Amino acid sequence: MRWYLRYSRSLCDVEELFAERGLEADHTTIWRWVQCYGPELEQRLRRHLKPTNKSWRLDETYFRVQGLWCYLYRAIDSTGATIDFLLSALRDAAAAKRLFRKALSDPSHPQARVINTDQARLYGAAIAAVKEEGTLRRRCEHRPVQYLNNILEQDHRAIKRRCAPMLALKSFRTAAITLAGVELAHRIRKRQFSFGPDGPRQFSSLKNLWARALARQDFATDRNKPTAVALSRHCTRTQMLAC
Repeated sequence: MRWYLRYSRSLCDVEELFAERGLEADHTTIWRWVQCYGPELEQRLRRHLKPTNKSWRLDETYFRVQGLWCYLYRAIDSTGATIDFLLSALRDAAAAKRLFRKALSDPSHPQARVINTDQARLYGAAIAAVKEEGTLRRRCEHRPVQYLNNILEQDHRAIKRRCAPMLALKSFRTAAITLAGVELAHRIRKRQFSFGPDGPRQFSSLKNLWARALARQDFATDRNKPTAVALSRHCTRTQMLAC
């Protein structure tokens, strides 16, 4: 799953990499791993996110899903750390408001001091709305300066470059899960997770970081929620064909 989410390879390419190492896994099996384990892994690793700073950059990029353009709203801080993301079928203020609510509900993201966007009107309307409802503090400054979003435009490239070999995303639900997995791999690459004093060092290899992220103890801390192994039992062939 790491090879598929991190590197610009198709499912068939990953299947060939498995075969070269003496492993047998059909490309549809790898796809099911992404759909079953991706959301669980992303949910469990959120508790290990490092805090971001209070200077946000917000913008959207686009992907084709079922032949229609959909929009991936993304927010990063001034150092390039990913704050949050949201896939939306529409490019409007309602989608931007959902992203703000999602980002500010995470304790690892403090209230923004300044939010930089492009000059699209939808962002001004969304920021005013979330201030009115109390989700965002009123002292937060909205700064529509295009060139300050260059760091975010560069960060978009990593996500779009990874998604290029996928050719086309077949449904909105599976596209949202796959893009969340790609964003998770991108966060691990940027070393945004802290696993405590017993975790890997800051300059440890990405392979070690993934090994620590996939450690069984991270999936066994909450007994009230099903583990990734339990989730895999529900991913039957019928569900696979229906996705």
